[in-house]
Amino acid sequence: MNFCVKCGCDCEESLEGMCIDCWLNGRKLTSLPHHVDLKTCTNCGEFYIGDRWVRTDLEDAVIKAALNARDILKDADYLAQEVSLEENDPRVYTVTVWTHLDVMGHETEDEASTIVRLKNSVCKPCSRKLGSYYTSILQIRSGAKELSPELKEETLAMVEDSVARQAVNNKQLFITKMEIVPGGVDVYLSSISLGKSLAKELSDAYCAETKESPKLVGQTSDGQDMYRLTYLVRLPEYHVGDVVVCEGRYCKLTSVSGIGGRVLDLMNFREHSVRRSEMEDLRIHEKSADLMDATVINRSESEIQVMHPSNYSMVDLRVPEGFEAGETVKTVMIDDVLYLVP
Repeated sequence: MNFCVKCGCDCEESLEGMCIDCWLNGRKLTSLPHHVDLKTCTNCGEFYIGDRWVRTDLEDAVIKAALNARDILKDADYLAQEVSLEENDPRVYTVTVWTHLDVMGHETEDEASTIVRLKNSVCKPCSRKLGSYYTSILQIRSGAKELSPELKEETLAMVEDSVARQAVNNKQLFITKMEIVPGGVDVYLSSISLGKSLAKELSDAYCAETKESPKLVGQTSDGQDMYRLTYLVRLPEYHVGDVVVCEGRYCKLTSVSGIGGRVLDLMNFREHSVRRSEMEDLRIHEKSADLMDATVINRSESEIQVMHPSNYSMVDLRVPEGFEAGETVKTVMIDDVLYLVP
């Protein structure tokens, strides 16, 4: 049995020679500084809480900033808390925290308050964006002389969607700028890994040729070389929907992937795979945009009769099994003969 050196009462446990009541009397178990400065990014609106920038609402950010600054006496164990928030003006708030604690099995409560002041700042990713920061360039080009407007729009949409998905979990990933240049588009990116992943996505989607080239741009503070990487993606002249010549046969290119593609023979409507190494041997006979619309006159299970788009004569065309013709169908001329392009 112990006794309290302050009040003289017997006590089973003591802290610094005092019973729990005497030890708690007038003692602050929690403390907060007079004020806490909460940084907010003027560009994206995120708050700097703890050691990172986070996206949250204003009240939650103010409360978290105050709680992060709270000290709890080491002899007290945290149980729960209650928080009140009072707006002094739109950029100054008073936060009061009632903390429920356990000291030697004795539950008690302590109150502390602080002023939270909002301070304008700019987070690192926004600072880099505003400063036109980039570490890689994605160059999108075509095997043709120019990148068509449709392909330009399609590939840029793919790039923007991919960056948006990746940036959800990493704010450091962003597009700095896009530039239309002779022959294609240059996309400036914040990350080398981002440039590499986008180049691979485009390569897989279009069976495109890719190259990368580094450029030394300086050194870090610890003497390490700093590089920017340029990723060239050269899209092939052919695209899905084009009529191509494959191993001497006229075919419709039906799909493209990172491992090659698939073609549909227009003579017998048989589909087969083409290895990536063989894709460069494909020769374009007709671009999909240049295929001719022919009006359907009659239909049967194995044939349709159409009006020739050039001389308006009636032409019978074989159709693949299960093909359903609309009012018009796509056709192509091969050696002065009209063929269906399903």
